Amino acid sequence: MAKHWWAPFLVNLLLGVPAVVPIWLVWYLLVNWPLAEPGWTMREPTENDGMALWLVIVVPVVAVFGLIWWLVNAPLRRRTALAPRSFWLLCVLVPLLPTAALLVV
Repeated sequence: MAKHWWAPFLVNLLLGVPAVVPIWLVWYLLVNWPLAEPGWTMREPTENDGMALWLVIVVPVVAVFGLIWWLVNAPLRRRTALAPRSFWLLCVLVPLLPTAALLVV
């Protein structure tokens, strides 16, 4: 039984390693289309394939990762002593750590 906060932390830190891919895909999609339209970002100059192709790639990758994330964390929630709000906040933020580490390096 995982009664401590470190069990969901470690599980979600490990989930954060493959989460780098869907996070990067969502970032790339946002930077090149919705945020580039009002001029908040600059589009990749060689990106001319259109948004539909990227949606075909991004949606399944993010959906599969989200499903895996949920299937891992839902049973873990019942086995931890953390309050629900603290648990889900930890589970959402900790997978971002590997991506943040890559951005710093």
